[in-house]
Amino acid sequence: MPPLTQAELLPPDSGKLLATGGVKQVEGAGGGGIVPWALITSYGTEDSYGINAHLTVLPTQDYRLKAYGVAVGFCDKLELSLGRQEFSGSKAPLNQLSLRQDIAGIKLRISGDLIADQDNWKPQLAIGAMYKRSQPVQGLEGLGITSVTQLGAKDDHGIDYYVAASKLFLAQSLLLNGTLRATKANQMGLLGFGGDLNNRYQLMPELSAAYLLNRKLAVGVEYRRKPQNLSIDHEKAYYDAFLAWFPNKNLSLTLAYARLGDITVFNPVNQRGWYLSVQMGN
Repeated sequence: MPPLTQAELLPPDSGKLLATGGVKQVEGAGGGGIVPWALITSYGTEDSYGINAHLTVLPTQDYRLKAYGVAVGFCDKLELSLGRQEFSGSKAPLNQLSLRQDIAGIKLRISGDLIADQDNWKPQLAIGAMYKRSQPVQGLEGLGITSVTQLGAKDDHGIDYYVAASKLFLAQSLLLNGTLRATKANQMGLLGFGGDLNNRYQLMPELSAAYLLNRKLAVGVEYRRKPQNLSIDHEKAYYDAFLAWFPNKNLSLTLAYARLGDITVFNPVNQRGWYLSVQMGN
């Protein structure tokens, strides 16, 4: 048999329905803004693949989060992603603070089909993992702090594991998702993993609901519970309410209002703000 040509090798067909590729979650996985869903990123069908890139910016009263990366979906079955988060302070005493972490993710659809299972209650199920490594702390050198472990974290790297279930009700234009995550991460890992209060994996629920106003517009809400492992961080759950626009299969824009809770005891304010996320690909 002659070798496959480049044109014959899994061409990116963009065959999935508009909006069923989701948007990009702040850790790089396909889903909502703060919660990974069971869907596989991109619009490639079971005989194809797709790739996209994203940029998300979220400023709050005292901090700024920027997240960006790329993700590939293979055969509507496997998702691989690479991302980076950059977190900086804007108000004393942490106005010089800069935290960064790199994230490598994998997700595998194990059963169900978001579109085909409209005649039953069976959701699409996926399992996933995210390997995260924080970079040296910047801006606190005057205090002798250059690592998240000096802030109380037990490790500067760790792995989140999750299982996600997504159900799309096409007739009702409604998507529901539930994710259960096993994690040690402090503020998604930006403040390391484990701490002086706890250093074991905990199961954290994450929930999403999205309603399609029309083929190109979706509104929704999300909730993400998080562990509190550090004395210096009164970590709270994340919430957001979002509006996502899908003008075509190559571009999506998401505007959301997010509440992140307290970040550290040095700025004990419930951090909140608007974020914008842009995703491009196929």
